[in-house]
Amino acid sequence: MPRRSGRPSKGEDNPDSRKKIIDAAVTLIRTKGADAVTVRSVCREADLSIGTFYHYFRDKDDLMMFFLRETSFDGFSLQTDLSQPGDRISELYMLLIGRYMELGLDFMKSFYSTGNRSLSAYMGEEDGCFAPETVMARSEKELNAAQEAGYITPSADIHTLCKDICTIVKGCVFEWCLNDGNPDVEKILYRIINHYLSPYRESIRE
Repeated sequence: MPRRSGRPSKGEDNPDSRKKIIDAAVTLIRTKGADAVTVRSVCREADLSIGTFYHYFRDKDDLMMFFLRETSFDGFSLQTDLSQPGDRISELYMLLIGRYMELGLDFMKSFYSTGNRSLSAYMGEEDGCFAPETVMARSEKELNAAQEAGYITPSADIHTLCKDICTIVKGCVFEWCLNDGNPDVEKILYRIINHYLSPYRESIRE
């Protein structure tokens, strides 16, 4: 049973308690699925009070969002040249997919579900905009730069391209989960994104 709610006790008010909460959520997702994650179940698994949970996270969705937003995509330096937007965007998304793979196949099979509202919120938009520091926001920034440099046709709707690419990535990850991690996700992703962007490519103007 989780301990009584309230402010975290002196022994629980430390960074280790936050890690215990995160580790407990990972355990529950891997063993029982994302739907099994509740504030009470996480506290029971971590042997911490509910008050301690709310000291570090606003609610269950805030905790689930941690697995997606623990990394800001604003600061990454991409190695692929801007003149190759398909490869550059694929490289960017592989940073996210690499994080998925680190969490493990069992985790991803349960986490990557239609019932995960945090995943839907992260991969979506609000008022027509992607959330700051997300991979979609960085993708839009990169494609805007490629368009300004003359590598993407001026008539292309960059925001729509980014939404479509996000859908492609989700499909690739879902396929990876369905096939027990066997597909070469990176190879498939590069191929499909480049194929999708090919009608919008434009050689640099002299």
